[in-house]
Amino acid sequence: MELWNSTLGSGFILMGILNDSGSPELICVTISVLYTLALTSNSLLLLVITMDARLHVPMYLLLRQLSLMDLLFTSVVTPKAIVDFLLSENTISFGGCALQVFLVLTLGGAEDVLLAFMAYDRYVAICHPLNYMVLMRPRICWLMVATSWILASLSAIVYTVYTMHYPFCKAREISHLLCEIPPLLKLACADTSRYELMVYVMGVTFLIPPLVAILASYTLILLTVLHMPSNEGRQKALVTCSSHLTVVGMFYGAATFMYVLPSSLHSPKQDNIISVFYTIVTPALNPLIYSLRNKEVMGALRRVLRKYMLRTHS
Repeated sequence: MELWNSTLGSGFILMGILNDSGSPELICVTISVLYTLALTSNSLLLLVITMDARLHVPMYLLLRQLSLMDLLFTSVVTPKAIVDFLLSENTISFGGCALQVFLVLTLGGAEDVLLAFMAYDRYVAICHPLNYMVLMRPRICWLMVATSWILASLSAIVYTVYTMHYPFCKAREISHLLCEIPPLLKLACADTSRYELMVYVMGVTFLIPPLVAILASYTLILLTVLHMPSNEGRQKALVTCSSHLTVVGMFYGAATFMYVLPSSLHSPKQDNIISVFYTIVTPALNPLIYSLRNKEVMGALRRVLRKYMLRTHS
């Protein structure tokens, strides 16, 4: 097959879920509503946690980072997908594709590591409450945040550069919502079997250890909660942890499907649906899951809105 010089060509063509579906207009409206929800809810959660001094504690510092990651993650993919559909222009430049791969890997990897740190935070808060402010002091919290971003960024740089160095075939159509490693490798005019194995190892390395840490943390939390004498304390702990576990399940389920399962076990159509789930649906639902069942967040939201209303009327 004739090689296509990707650096001189017009780029790639993203043939995402909006192009392959039977009712693209309905899906476009749905995605637009979900993106608006993700943008609004994550921005509001960031604002509330930043403005309310009562939420300046480790748990909400980490939650603020999660909202920031979700906000950036969905913004890397969704606006372009919507605009491309409305303008009937699905191309993306070689540089734009490389940037999208890097940002998706960075934000996805950072969220992966951050969720493990959030599980550790809940473990310390429930199992070692007397040592909580020592084990989760501000310096350690910021170290957790920095570790999440740095590890993910370094990994993303390596895999983006290596993925984009391949010669691509003249057929430039990517059967996916965004530029991502698995669909890009299908366009490569070279043997990618060894690199695909590396991607699989990367997926396992980045996903499985944090997931094991999360499961271990919540197993210990559950054992502690079952021995709590207070029903109110037990219920509060379970509500907080169930919110986190719901987010963990959505994120790790989609990421495992995409990066750990062999590509032979899933079709491009399934990949498109999963990509919509973790780039659009999950960022829209995460802040709702954390805030609607959290009395502290809802109380802070009411205080911030009340303060804003007073300023506008004064």
